[in-house]
Amino acid sequence: MKKQELIHLHGLLAEVREHYEELADTDVEHDEYVSLGVRPTSIHKSKTDHKAAVFALADGITEEMTAEVKEPVSAAAD
Repeated sequence: MKKQELIHLHGLLAEVREHYEELADTDVEHDEYVSLGVRPTSIHKSKTDHKAAVFALADGITEEMTAEVKEPVSAAAD
């Protein structure tokens, strides 16, 4: 993945996090993401920095969503 594509993905995930926080009326745990100091607008940061930020942000979102689910959803169709 090119750096520009990774930055775009980073921006999209940041929007998803904000949207989810509004809908769920909660804050997504993102201490690891914040500690990296990389934002989607930090275009001067390296590709590796953005990749780490994307993974940290995605982990925070999925952990919050997983904690919210009480019963696992089956992957098979009925």
